[in-house]
Amino acid sequence: MANIRKTQIMLIEEIEEIIKVHGTQEQLEFLNKKKEQIAKKNENKGLTATQKANEILIDIIKETLSKCDKAVRINELQDLDERLAMTEKGEPISNQKISALLKKLVDNGEVVKTIEKKIAYFKIAE
Repeated sequence: MANIRKTQIMLIEEIEEIIKVHGTQEQLEFLNKKKEQIAKKNENKGLTATQKANEILIDIIKETLSKCDKAVRINELQDLDERLAMTEKGEPISNQKISALLKKLVDNGEVVKTIEKKIAYFKIAE
């Protein structure tokens, strides 16, 4: 069995079971309040700036691939749309970053990856 890291909520629930047998009502109320605080904190979490930027890049990749009639390499993909070559701040976007985003799309079944002569080609899934 894989070693799964327990969340704070999971640990609190385990402690609650012990407190129900050996503890007081005050201790149970404290644990419930802690669980509510953690749940509220997690509820307010949004996407980070990097995640938002990656979502935009993923949309651009899908848009660009949908315009292509053949499978393309990452370099060709970046040449087809200048937004995939540079960030808004003027920093270059690496092939590795585009590759990682494409891997997400391949895993989701949105993009098809083929390898010919050790070179990866990508096209939009149909």
